[in-house]
Amino acid sequence: MPPRGDPGRGRGGAGRGGGGGGRGAGGGGGAPRGRGGGAGRGGPPPDRSGPPAAGSTALPEAHVQVVGVRRSGYGSAGRPITVSSNFFNITPPEGNIHHYDVISPSEKTLPARLNMDLVNHLMRVEAADVFTRPAVYDGRKNMFAPRELPLGPNGSQEFNVSLSDNANRGSPGENTAGRGPRVYKIRLTKVATINPEVLQRFILGQQSHDNTVLTALTALNVVVRMEPTMKYPFNVRSFFTDRETKDIGSGIVLWRGYFQSVRPAIGRLLVNVDISTGTMYKAGPLIDLCLDFLGRPGQAQLLSPKRGMPDRERIRLQRFIAGVRITTTYTGERVRKTPRVVKKLSSAGANSLSFTMRDGKTMTVAQYFQTLLNRPLRFPDNICVEVGTGALIPVELCVVPNGQIMRKQVPPEKTKDVLEFATMKPHDRLASISNGLAVLAYGQSQYVREFGMHVDEAAGPIKLPARVLQPPKLRYGQGSRQPTVTPSNGSWNMVDKRFFRPATIERWIVVIYERQQRFTQQSAQDMIDGLVQCSRDVGIRVNDTNPIVTWQNGQGRIADQLRQVGNECFQKTQQRPTLIVVILPENANDIYTAVKHFGDVTVGVATQCMKSSKCFRAKSQYYANVCLKINVKLGGINTIPDPQSVSILTDPRNPTIVMGADVIHPAPGSEGRPSFTALVGNVDSDTAKYIATCRVQTSRQEIIEDLEEMAKHILGMYMKYRQNFEKKTGNIAPTRLIFFRDGVSEGQFKEVLESELKALKAACEKLKINPKITMIVVAKRHHVRLFTTNPGDADRSGNCPAGTVVDQVVAHPVEFDWYLISHGGLLGTSRPAHYNVLYDDNDFQADGLQSLAFALCHVYARSTRSVSIPAPVYYADIVCSRAKNHYDPQGGLNLSDTATHTDTTGADSALEAYKRNFKPLHNNMTTLMYFS
Repeated sequence: MPPRGDPGRGRGGAGRGGGGGGRGAGGGGGAPRGRGGGAGRGGPPPDRSGPPAAGSTALPEAHVQVVGVRRSGYGSAGRPITVSSNFFNITPPEGNIHHYDVISPSEKTLPARLNMDLVNHLMRVEAADVFTRPAVYDGRKNMFAPRELPLGPNGSQEFNVSLSDNANRGSPGENTAGRGPRVYKIRLTKVATINPEVLQRFILGQQSHDNTVLTALTALNVVVRMEPTMKYPFNVRSFFTDRETKDIGSGIVLWRGYFQSVRPAIGRLLVNVDISTGTMYKAGPLIDLCLDFLGRPGQAQLLSPKRGMPDRERIRLQRFIAGVRITTTYTGERVRKTPRVVKKLSSAGANSLSFTMRDGKTMTVAQYFQTLLNRPLRFPDNICVEVGTGALIPVELCVVPNGQIMRKQVPPEKTKDVLEFATMKPHDRLASISNGLAVLAYGQSQYVREFGMHVDEAAGPIKLPARVLQPPKLRYGQGSRQPTVTPSNGSWNMVDKRFFRPATIERWIVVIYERQQRFTQQSAQDMIDGLVQCSRDVGIRVNDTNPIVTWQNGQGRIADQLRQVGNECFQKTQQRPTLIVVILPENANDIYTAVKHFGDVTVGVATQCMKSSKCFRAKSQYYANVCLKINVKLGGINTIPDPQSVSILTDPRNPTIVMGADVIHPAPGSEGRPSFTALVGNVDSDTAKYIATCRVQTSRQEIIEDLEEMAKHILGMYMKYRQNFEKKTGNIAPTRLIFFRDGVSEGQFKEVLESELKALKAACEKLKINPKITMIVVAKRHHVRLFTTNPGDADRSGNCPAGTVVDQVVAHPVEFDWYLISHGGLLGTSRPAHYNVLYDDNDFQADGLQSLAFALCHVYARSTRSVSIPAPVYYADIVCSRAKNHYDPQGGLNLSDTATHTDTTGADSALEAYKRNFKPLHNNMTTLMYFS
């Protein structure tokens, strides 16, 4: 018979259990900070805050060690308002917590769900006398108990645990004919006793964030998560229930979930509760899941290679279902109740796959199962799944159990459905969070009770003081009826305004990839007229109102087509085009990438793509938005912050360079793909004109490898621009360097500080300059939300207004951080950006840095709205995501999100190939905002 796989080895519905406490409220993996000397500034200066809120404005004591910068005061600028946040007060345990190491000897890593079941079985059945009061476990290595466990004189003991098929004992396990249940060995060893007093001292700013604080926070997080993780599918910090679900097709069902994390705050301990969304595999027959994914439900014959199932579709399906746990529906002499994990799909049908039995007879998989079932398979031509060590099971005999989390990227065409399900208006979200407390059931959790903790659910979400900052004034160009404008709740308009520095369109060509029957000569002329008119309205000079227009086939070689049209332009005008406008049909990502590679990398000419559907009878507002992008691509500047309103950025005695850095990693499941890094910085004195550089590096490495070289390049360009373009005499070097870093989880602050700060200093040293550096991490992947308590304070979307800043109550007990909503709400609940100051040579005050960050959210060239993070960070994010445009579309590298290299040597050589084939930006584009 087919060889059998190893039971219970799947990835489990569980993901990694427990996980760090600390401030890690982030979906981005926020293990808490380690201890470090850091750059903390001395004792507390005079308090610059307004009237303190009770128990929330104490400053940390001078001896307390920090990773980043010690908080030295609170901001006071802006209009005060009161907001509520999705935090609830929690009291720490009274008694000591006992920490144990959990080791399963001779085991490779088991799924967290299986580990949880084994330890639960150990506590309730095998060693009930040891666990007279239940302990909590994180699914990996850590167990915490409210009293010391009697493990003998050495504080260590080994237990044998078997999961029997008795429903009353643990969870069902394998029970194969002729063998007893599988026995697992578990060793518990006492590691430490934790006194919760350290947490009390930490939140009062009297204790450094060391390992004892870290472990205590981890313990509390494991306590609050234990009850739900025993009942529901979970990932690191969230669990999901099927009370509210939505089938979005393609074999994916969305489940509403709840996130929870215990976090230290100023003078108190809080639990952060939020709603989250889980993507689950659709439960039921595997054959239905496969057909759903392929978009052909009910057409079972499509899974037959003989009947034309393309290999490409089989591989796509295999990527989707690899790792899914399945059970089998047939009964026979060997029944498996333990789910097994799909490794891959067979390339042939069940009646075309043969194997040799122990007695030497050869038979097909279809014949084998016909003997076992006493009936033929319904679809003998269909493919089989391969599980474990190579057992082949026909797809029709497999069932997908309920509640399996899909740990892969959601297909791009389903993103809209996920967003619709996840998006909730602010007060609906807050109500859902409050209702979620019933599911979390802290009061009923025996674990929370046993540890003597209490969550104050009756008091509801906490209320806290916030301030609404003044937005910067923005300056437009000559000829504007209103030369300066003050944004209102994060937005303004371009009516009767000219760009601060408009560009000129010398020669341009229009290349259309939509069919001519759909996008006719008239459509093209309307588009040209609309774009020319709008360009003139905003001050862009158009020297050529009759560009060459051509229709091309998107199946052809895009670069050759564009080059040919460029040559036509040259023959006609003796000049190369300075702008290529491309009209795209729907779903034309490949054409877009090829156009960008041609323009940005091959020939160095600005390209502007537009969707044909947007151009049909487009309003002037659409072309005005396109002009925002074209102007900066051609070297213009749309608007600048008024120097008076952001003196911290535009002080002529202190020339300031602002940088934004980001790293983007490959999608889950795509092994061997590299990570891409980007650094963006301003070159002008008004912090409005930015340039960028981009690199390839080791997959999933967060620290930017080439930061020194990248920073040297940007700093050199900044000084050249000041000297050659702004004609500055005297000191052309910056005296201040403000570095915003995106995408770093709190566990990596120390590493980023140590390696990236060193790289920035080395770059400055090589250029013989010595700016004072401020380093700030900007995080968006967290679960802190702010809600207005007075309806009159909300904007039209029901959110807190743009400029809402919070640096009290929910902020870090000892370090310099704040939350800022810098954008006006549109859909759903606005997410504040979380700023952490890691280093600050400039000795900025809270008010100064908060207003600087807010001002930089207004210089994003693509829109007339403020954005949610400072523009340089936003640009770095865009440059990272456009890194794939640096590869020749005709080259052989697969850059799709699902591309994967399985073996490690393959992955290493793949990285080399990605580095080798990464083409640098064309020299013409290095001084332009080509990424806008």
